[in-house]
Amino acid sequence: MTGPTREATADLITLPGTPLADAVVDLIRPVETPSVFNHSIRSYLFARLVAGRLGLAVGHDYHDDLLFAACAMHDLGVASDGPHSQRFEVEGADRAAAFLIDRGVPAADADQVWQAIALHTSPGIAERRGTLCVLVREGVALDFGGALGAGHVEAVTDEQADAVHAAYPRLDMIRSLTDAIVAQAAKNPANAPRYAIPGEFLRERETFGRTRLEHACRSSRWGN
Repeated sequence: MTGPTREATADLITLPGTPLADAVVDLIRPVETPSVFNHSIRSYLFARLVAGRLGLAVGHDYHDDLLFAACAMHDLGVASDGPHSQRFEVEGADRAAAFLIDRGVPAADADQVWQAIALHTSPGIAERRGTLCVLVREGVALDFGGALGAGHVEAVTDEQADAVHAAYPRLDMIRSLTDAIVAQAAKNPANAPRYAIPGEFLRERETFGRTRLEHACRSSRWGN
């Protein structure tokens, strides 16, 4: 079996390259760890593959700039420069929506991004809130290799995965992201509500030294 052509690989890992997308990258790169930054970008690249698998067309069924913005900023709530005064999903959604509105994005579009980010850890809810929420949730889940649900794990071939990971290496993403979520959750009781992801991560780390997600990801498709 031959691998993807150079052109196909280039298309696979190409980012939107619009002024808005460039501004999003400029926002998140300095305030996220390289591991979390790469995870955010891979989530977008994987979300596009899921969109293709679902027969969704860019420009018709979803707006590529909004998909990129939502995926790239979905972990903005654990950024080093944040206020860290709410659970990370909501804090990130608030920051992302404000950032988009400041750049002239219509409020309705910014609200779609808000929902997609705020609900990305809420299976069974995100899938009921429109195409953008579905794609962000599935793109993020796919980057966990099936540990968050394997509904579209086959949307990515081994060759495609290799190309994405070569461009944006994992860098021990599971541990790095969990560390960031736990650190943010520990700063304020409001950040770690019981039975929400940040609250459970914090309590599992305190009790067991490792979260159940970290344990599950050891046997997931990507392993880390």
